[in-house]
Amino acid sequence: MDDETADDTQLIISELVTNAVRYGSPPIELRLIHDRTLTCEVRDAGAAAEGGRDLFIAARLAQAWGTRCTAPGKTIWAEPTLPPVP
Repeated sequence: MDDETADDTQLIISELVTNAVRYGSPPIELRLIHDRTLTCEVRDAGAAAEGGRDLFIAARLAQAWGTRCTAPGKTIWAEPTLPPVP
């Protein structure tokens, strides 16, 4: 992973976690899944909808993002754009 992608990924994770701390409820869990893409997931037990500038920043840096409702709470995920594999 190049430096720019690493920096973007760190910022995405930071913003997703910050959103969970500000608007969600404990427990808060971070999960990174690396397959064909890198998926950064943050789960919390809050039922409140996501909001704030945190997700705006994450959405601008990610190639895709979304929310899944879980019982209890929600998972917000984002996929940073990865450089092509040679």
